[in-house]
Order: sequence, then structure tokens, then C-alpha cells
Amino acid sequence: VWGNGIFFKQKTAYEIHERLVGSEMCIRDSCYTEDEGRMGVIRGEEMVLNIGPQHPATHGVLRLQVRTDGEIVSSITPYIGYLHRCFEKHCESVTYEQVIPFTDRCDYLASMTMNFGYVVAMEEMLEIKVNDRVQHIRVVMAELQRIASHLLGLGAFGLDIGAFTPFLHMLRDRERILDLFEMTCGARLLYNYMWIGGLSHDLPVGFVESTYKFLDYFEPKIDEFVNLLVHNKIFVERTADIGVMPQDVAISYGVTGPNLRASGLKWDLRRDDPYSIYNKFEFEVPVGEGGKGSVGDCWDRFYVRVLEMKESIKIVRQALASMPKDGDVHQSLPKKIKPPIGSIYKRTESPRGDLGYYIESDGSNIPYRLKMRSPAFTALSVIDEIAAGWLLSDVLAILGSLDIVLGEIDR
Repeated sequence: VWGNGIFFKQKTAYEIHERLVGSEMCIRDSCYTEDEGRMGVIRGEEMVLNIGPQHPATHGVLRLQVRTDGEIVSSITPYIGYLHRCFEKHCESVTYEQVIPFTDRCDYLASMTMNFGYVVAMEEMLEIKVNDRVQHIRVVMAELQRIASHLLGLGAFGLDIGAFTPFLHMLRDRERILDLFEMTCGARLLYNYMWIGGLSHDLPVGFVESTYKFLDYFEPKIDEFVNLLVHNKIFVERTADIGVMPQDVAISYGVTGPNLRASGLKWDLRRDDPYSIYNKFEFEVPVGEGGKGSVGDCWDRFYVRVLEMKESIKIVRQALASMPKDGDVHQSLPKKIKPPIGSIYKRTESPRGDLGYYIESDGSNIPYRLKMRSPAFTALSVIDEIAAGWLLSDVLAILGSLDIVLGEIDR
């Protein structure tokens, strides 16, 4: 019945048109043939509309070329490249250590996890073992970063469809996490914190207590967000049953992370292909259940991220409780980084999904080849599939629900 959702979307378009002009008038005026009338295909003059690249709701410098038949979207072509900074080619002219600040600038809303993915790959390539204190600190930072990223993503999503107040609430609490990062390494956005073999700084005095204080404050605030948006009638009308991404479509496009889990597939690299010390912690992998509409719709993509923040809080609490008090964060830092000839591909779970680094070494201190797999790139690629057939006003809701970052897409 569903297929790729086309029948549902055509039926929806027919119902909208029927409400506007009435089915008898539509048949009398021959808006569509008899066969097309059964499927609700409306014929009209096609219009091409450009959204962006300078548009706040495109979440970066992105241009969407939208073809519409009236208010119904027939296809969307995303155009990227307005932010391209040659990340992968730059990395082939600097040393392995100097690559880390470049990873910060790819997904600048989740810089800690971008650092994490790169250093994990390099340490496996160099066969470096870091001590337990370093591993625990990395997990704490990565999960705090996941919460901060989701807060901005969810707040901006609400803003895209007209909800201004929740954005201010979420931005306020994200700032508290950035305060913790600033306390640790002096930066609020681009950190260069996780190094190959260790960390740039150990935790400052008072960090653990401040983190517990934040978690105790923030955990009940999640329910406040739920009351503001998740069950809000207008928000539900704008997101439930909109932009449905069936599980098979998500898999075929390579969609990962919360967008894939919202389609009902319980797949998380932290659990299913563990790295670092994630296998030591207990947490759930939330999936979309069609709470307000269909599994894999915009509402599910929003709510999965809400639930993921609660699971990240669990992980941070466990990591802080089991963190060794002793351990030098510079203990395993190599004096010179010259990997053996060969290559490696390593993936980790960023807030946007499966983040992969392919690194090829020719035996020198500079990468011969470096390639990054962007989860936001694959998420953007599916927009034509899930947005075609919906109303023009739904396009920005669907785009916002994918939580893309253009710095990571363009690289």
C-alpha cells in the first residue's frame, strides 16, 4: 500500500484539491483524466522555485531547486558547494596532528565528535592504547556534545515551522554545555581537544561537580520541551504524517543516525559496532514508533532526538561515576606520528549518524589520502524522495527534521 509513499502523497494532494474546488467541479473542468482522478494526480503549470542559498531555514548555504505544480512539490534538487573549503585536500598537505582543527570545522555544531572519530581511526592505525581516564573523558565530552547538537537542531527545527520560544529555551541550555567545554579547553565552538593518543587538557578542578549540577538541572527540562513542542497541536499538525521515510528507503539511500532510527531500525554504532568504551555502559537506542502519525515522519525524527538526549544523560552519569581519578591524558601521545604504509576506515556515531574516516598512509608524517563519510550528505540526498508530493510549506519542515550541517556536507 505504501511503496515509497507516492500513493499516499497523491491521495493527500487529491484531498486538498477536492477541499478547495470540490470533486464535481474538478471532474467537470477535466483537471485530470479518469484514471488520474482515481490516483489524485493533478495537472497544472509547473513552476520552479529557488529556496536559498541565503535562507535561514536551509541551515547553511544550500540552494533547493523546487519544482511545483501549484502548492504541490513534484521534485527537489539540492545544490551544494557554496561552503566548500577543500577539507580533504587540505589534510593531504598538513601533518596528522594538524588535521584535527580541520575536523572541528566540518560539523561545527558537533566538533567534539568529529575529533573523536578521527583520533579513534588514527589510534587504531598506529596501534596506540590510551588509558581509561582518557577514554572516559572522551565519552563524557562526546555525549555532552550530542546533547548540545540536538538542542540546537531541535530548536532550529521548531523555529523553521514558527515556534520561536522553544528555540530560546534550548539555546539557553546549550550555552550551559558550552560553558563546560570552555572551562575545559578554553573554546566554545571549535575545540581541538581530542588528540591522537590523548587529550589537550585534563579536566579542570570542579568540572565533574559542574557537570552533575548541569545534568540535575537539565534532565527535568527535557519534559518542558516535550510540553512546549512534542504534544503541541500546531506542531503535531505540521510534522505528523509529513515527509515519511520508509525504512527501506532510508537504507537504500545510506541514511544513518537519528533519521534512520526514526524509521524504526534500531541501529547505533555505539551499541552495534562499539568503539572506545561504549560497551561498558547501559543505554537504550530509541526508534520511531509513529507516536503521532506514521513511523518515519517528521514528528518521529524530532522525538527520537529528544529521547536520545535522555540516553546521553545516562551515559554521562555512568562515565563520570566510573572515571578513574588517576591517569595522565598525555601518557600515550606519540612524539612523532608516522603511520606504517597502509589504510584504515573507521566509523563512529556522531549526532547526525555514521561518521567515517578513510585514511591512507604512504609512511610519511602527512596523510597520502583522507576521506570523510558525511552522514548529513546522505540525509540530504533523500529529500527529493520524501518531499515530492507534499505541500510547499512542508518542504522546510522536512529539511529541518533531517538536521543537516552544510560544513560537513561540503567538506
